[in-house]
Amino acid sequence: MKLNEIYQKKHELWLEILFASFTISDEMIKSELYDMAGIEFRHLKWLSNMMKEQDIEYDYEKSDLDIQKNTNYNIFNHLIDKIKETKNKYDLRDNLFARMNSDENYFLQKFEYFLAHSEFDATITAFNRDRIYKAKKLDKKSTDALTIFLFEESYKEYELILIYAYMQNYTDNIALYNVYQDLIDESMYHLKCFGNMQALMGILAIPRTIIKSLYKREDIKQFFLDGIDEEKAAKEECIKLSQAVQDEELSEFFDFINFQENYHMELMQKAVKVL
Repeated sequence: MKLNEIYQKKHELWLEILFASFTISDEMIKSELYDMAGIEFRHLKWLSNMMKEQDIEYDYEKSDLDIQKNTNYNIFNHLIDKIKETKNKYDLRDNLFARMNSDENYFLQKFEYFLAHSEFDATITAFNRDRIYKAKKLDKKSTDALTIFLFEESYKEYELILIYAYMQNYTDNIALYNVYQDLIDESMYHLKCFGNMQALMGILAIPRTIIKSLYKREDIKQFFLDGIDEEKAAKEECIKLSQAVQDEELSEFFDFINFQENYHMELMQKAVKVL
């Protein structure tokens, strides 16, 4: 299989393991899956480095993914199948693929361990669409506002992670490289927060495919200038949502996210100066 085809499989595997982690209620298993997703993302990074060195183009196309399972065991079996399907594509004579294979052998062992112990099974409610967050009695206006925000922001963070990763792979400037890494880390954290919140509300959904023109672009400086404006708009949305949702815990959370957007703008302004 060609490297760009393997890249798509790895992208899909990272995304499915990541979103599977959001579906799980058990904190230990959730953490295990989130760590697996982090390792898969590093695989993607290393693979993109290899493809750049070999002058092979890659993109973020993906198949229609479905992790809407009703139990932990069903999720585990689905991920086992996806991992095995992906592993079969590796050329194990290459050190990078040998590393990927070893990591994923360990993942398979963990899933088999979970499947061997009935206490690790549980019903999944991440897709039931009940739109109830932690048994809070939010009114319809608040619930609608929170629902729209989570759908929009989870897609935005997924989009930004991949855009920053692509630009990071194609820069030789260490200052820009570090800015991209900070922004990737921040967006990863936000996606984790929003994904877990979506799951609690029963509205979890894997984001749609990102169009190529968003990451394959020459006008990087303009991208950051536009991004600063988008961060300002995101801040306003956080403020509005904090005011609209009549709940102290949620309001504090969105104030927290809002303040983080301030530093995102600082990082983007730093990138603009470098460019």
